[in-house]
Amino acid sequence: MILVTGATGSIGRHLVRMLAEADAPFRALVRDAAKGEALGCDYVVGDLDEPGTVAAALEGADRLLLNSGGALPVAGRQPMVRQQTAAVDAARAAGVSYVVKVSAWRPSPDAKLSVRAHWEIEQHLKASGLRWSTLQPTGYMQNFFTGEGGFTHGHTLAGPYGTGRVAYIDAYDVAACATVLLTGPPPRADDTHTYALTGPEALTHAEIADKLRVPFHDVPPQEAAEGLRAQGLPTWFVDDLLWLYADMASGTMSHVTSSVRELTGRAPRTFDTFLASNGR
Repeated sequence: MILVTGATGSIGRHLVRMLAEADAPFRALVRDAAKGEALGCDYVVGDLDEPGTVAAALEGADRLLLNSGGALPVAGRQPMVRQQTAAVDAARAAGVSYVVKVSAWRPSPDAKLSVRAHWEIEQHLKASGLRWSTLQPTGYMQNFFTGEGGFTHGHTLAGPYGTGRVAYIDAYDVAACATVLLTGPPPRADDTHTYALTGPEALTHAEIADKLRVPFHDVPPQEAAEGLRAQGLPTWFVDDLLWLYADMASGTMSHVTSSVRELTGRAPRTFDTFLASNGR
């Protein structure tokens, strides 16, 4: 039995469908019963902020898909760290044998925002004694329509992106990789894996704007900072966001990997395919 957290998100919605098509036994952990009903699968209502509900959801499960959105940090701390480390502890107590965690692109202790949070969670998972795999995707193509990270403003793709290329990935492909791992044999205790996931091409944001058929505005970092502070964001959070923008502009997310093909046997979706599949 597989427990899927983050089941109603961009990855989770694809994942529950793929698991159902594979006839894999699973249940989804959801905070809202109506959203669970909409998934059309077995679900349990719970919340990562309430460890008791996670422990109850894990009863009878031997595998866990660990994924949750990054909430707004509080006093410089990302709540996801507390939530996911508690879920790892609950999984170990429940006798779960294998955890697949959706992480971030090359997390490190020197990173900012949720990227560092993922590094902290990975360290806890690695020390847990559980068998594990981590999926480390670049930014999601879906972000250009959900507005996460402030990608679009007034039908303009704007931000301090420069000419750095990013190999954005479709959440569909992340879900496909997770499906393969969750339904296949778990790794040996001494053979855990980290998979860096990317799309098949690295694009500049000017090229992406052209595909989206919107103007592109490369905003100077100082101007971007002023705009973010005008939205009421605290200075420390603005600094962290500028770090993320600078990381993309520097080209550190431009490397294209073969992990999606190696796991699924097919190439990841291009940005054009993503747009077409979403009626864009």
